[in-house]
Amino acid sequence: MEKMENQNNNVKEFTFLGKSIENISIIYGIFLIIWGIAISFISSSNSLTSFIPSLFGLPILLFSILSIKIPAKKKIFMHIVVTFGLIVFIGGLDFSRGLLKGTSFNNMWADTSKLMMLTTGLMFTFLCVKSFIFARKNK
Repeated sequence: MEKMENQNNNVKEFTFLGKSIENISIIYGIFLIIWGIAISFISSSNSLTSFIPSLFGLPILLFSILSIKIPAKKKIFMHIVVTFGLIVFIGGLDFSRGLLKGTSFNNMWADTSKLMMLTTGLMFTFLCVKSFIFARKNK
């Protein structure tokens, strides 16, 4: 589940559910973009804050694609990607403020987005770190 050998040149790479971390990052970036747009539309929000997931999804998507298109710069691009993933997680931590105050889900759509950012940002950052550790061990 964590590694795969490319049969063409026997190069090992980190994978999760059969996908490379670059492809996972592309999927995650697209997910965040769609989420922000969908929540803004569904909630009829007039606030730009409902687009925050989309705003973080854009650089994740962009730098993930660049890491595939420009392999020589893959390391720096993926570090940028994981930084944005970590920011998504940190932004999602705001959900805990509502838990502590007892006001969770007073604004259902905003809190749902924060909870999504918290959980997916954590999982994504975890996978990126595992990928970096894998790459370091298999130099």
